[in-house]
Amino acid sequence: MNKVTLAAMERHALAQYPKESCGLLIREGRKQRYIPCRNIATTPSEHFRLSPEDYVAAEECGEVLAVVHSHPDYPATASEADRASCEASGLPWHIIEVRKGDDGQVRKGELVSITPSGYQTPLIGRAFVHGVHDCLSIVLDYYRREMGIELGDYQREDGWWDKGDNLYLDNLPAAGFEQISQLQQGDIVLMQIRSPVPNHAAIYLADGVLRTEPQHFPAPGSILHHLYGRDSKRDTYGGYWGEVTVSCWRHQSRMSALTYRP
Repeated sequence: MNKVTLAAMERHALAQYPKESCGLLIREGRKQRYIPCRNIATTPSEHFRLSPEDYVAAEECGEVLAVVHSHPDYPATASEADRASCEASGLPWHIIEVRKGDDGQVRKGELVSITPSGYQTPLIGRAFVHGVHDCLSIVLDYYRREMGIELGDYQREDGWWDKGDNLYLDNLPAAGFEQISQLQQGDIVLMQIRSPVPNHAAIYLADGVLRTEPQHFPAPGSILHHLYGRDSKRDTYGGYWGEVTVSCWRHQSRMSALTYRP
């Protein structure tokens, strides 16, 4: 990365404070260039979501080499969500620290770079970041890691349940799921929590065990889920969770498996 490109990244980070800046490093011919992009996250001072339209526009200019964003008033150390998103992007990430000093001036700090290395965020105890680590992410990661079933990924806007979308019911059948009446290990429990549509999903754990995270004690009859604004965890299924359940779903590849009653 040359000095001109680095200076452009830093200027953008300073100009966007107290919001997180985001942009792309591209190669045009033999030159590198930083392209500022729009942060369309609903909480831009805490997270970033790079505009898909800006990404496409950058690709039309040249080869995308890296993702760049800032950490306002926070160290440039990569967060759990940064590391997971870096893996998903398959690109290096550059993170710039920007801070406001006691004199009111905003200054650049450390620059930290990370690259895809096979990192996987734990299923239990991950911090919530909508669109990166949320209840849908838990479902996708559980099926990928525990069952070897790839369900793909789905772009979603924060608060989609109040904006006319029906993410789960629109996509579960197309992803190979069928509605069932008796639960077994790995089934999806769909819930409706203060929403006009089902907006929360959990994984039913009949034996309470995560094969890929054997350090956790067994919790039979529990659900693995990630509530909005909280860390992911297991909870005993029943009570409130049973009351807000609207349907249960099983992947078609597992329709002949032994069932359990919750």
